[in-house]
Amino acid sequence: MFNDTYLKLGIDRAAYDTITELEASLGSEFAEIERIESANSAKVLSAFLENRIAARHFAPSTGYGYDDDGRDGLDRVFASAFQTEAAVASPHLVSGTHAIFCVLSGLLLQGDTLLSISGRPYDTLVDAIGINFAIPGSLREQNINYKQIDLFENGAFDYGAIMETVERLQPKLVYVQRSRGYAWREAILPERMAEVFSAIKRISPLTFIVVDNCYGEFVREFEPTHYGADIIVGSLIKNPGGGLAPTGGYFAGSREAVERVSARLTVPGIGREAGAYFGSYLPFYQGLFLAPHTVAQSLKTSVLFSRLFEQLGLETMPSSSALRSDIVQSLRFDSKVKLIEFCRCIQSVSPIDGFVVPEPYAMPGYNSDVIMAAGAFVQGSSIELSADAPIVEPYTAYLQGALTYSHGRLAAMKVLTMLLDKGAGKLC
Repeated sequence: MFNDTYLKLGIDRAAYDTITELEASLGSEFAEIERIESANSAKVLSAFLENRIAARHFAPSTGYGYDDDGRDGLDRVFASAFQTEAAVASPHLVSGTHAIFCVLSGLLLQGDTLLSISGRPYDTLVDAIGINFAIPGSLREQNINYKQIDLFENGAFDYGAIMETVERLQPKLVYVQRSRGYAWREAILPERMAEVFSAIKRISPLTFIVVDNCYGEFVREFEPTHYGADIIVGSLIKNPGGGLAPTGGYFAGSREAVERVSARLTVPGIGREAGAYFGSYLPFYQGLFLAPHTVAQSLKTSVLFSRLFEQLGLETMPSSSALRSDIVQSLRFDSKVKLIEFCRCIQSVSPIDGFVVPEPYAMPGYNSDVIMAAGAFVQGSSIELSADAPIVEPYTAYLQGALTYSHGRLAAMKVLTMLLDKGAGKLC
């Protein structure tokens, strides 16, 4: 029921009524999200029970961290939840990019070839790989070769080019970025990876297949490892941390791959036998337990924003009825001003720093100025409601997250109020 509380948030009655009507039209989309949530929640609960997780696993450790039950139990429960042979979920991985680089540098040796079959990786990996030039510490400086095959315009793999290149180069590692990054494309469904992964393994059995799984965990019933990937990798302040993990990253997959990367994370010969954490492991365990539900809340928010922009005749991807492989919703604007105002609007309904006005700036690892709206409890957490955008044409915002759908719908109401407020000269 509309009341003065909505007015205090800057939401008018017309926006409230419109969003209420739109969400009533999304019954089948929401039901499918909830079906997948239930299936993934069952997997996660089974993982906790199979690994006999107890209160002792939350305790911190010091020094070398030998016999750290919390660390070892967290690795096991992640492996079970993702249905892989092994996993590492570590607060010592500072970001998704760090986790990905750790995987790549752990599996690749001097003279090896890294083949990306999903086009150019996300901006923060460009320097880490050394795509443009060999910055200190990059893979290129270590004489690791990089090759790239772009996706087709419809987001499909270029199967012919991939098979020809794999047969000719026998690459040590094939890399796939599941989510869109800052590209205007659909996220890649894990189910659609199966055919190309199977063919790669037939041609080059020793090739490692690595999937950047950021933003995709628990969106579908199965992860890319179910369809032939050797290892998946991502950030704990995105989907699998459930909004509670305060930092960290993970990688999960075959025992061989995980053990090789573990030696890069710490030291060869030690691997995961050491590594203390003096904070409580509780938020990592609890975050994983909540992750399927939190991801579902985020997906409902994205679907609602997509339906809203469709009704307004604005460009959006994916559509509100599309199969989704990540939590990200791409929204396009016809001017820099409207893009910036949208991000500022998202910031204004954030529980933390809601009074702050974000400005575009040059962020480390990005090729252009970027504006980020993220009033989050965990700094940079994109499973919490957030929006970011490079300040380049075509002007596209990338919306993700929402710990609760009720928060997401309030944000949609606030955005619609601004869209309808022609007198304010914003977003219209």
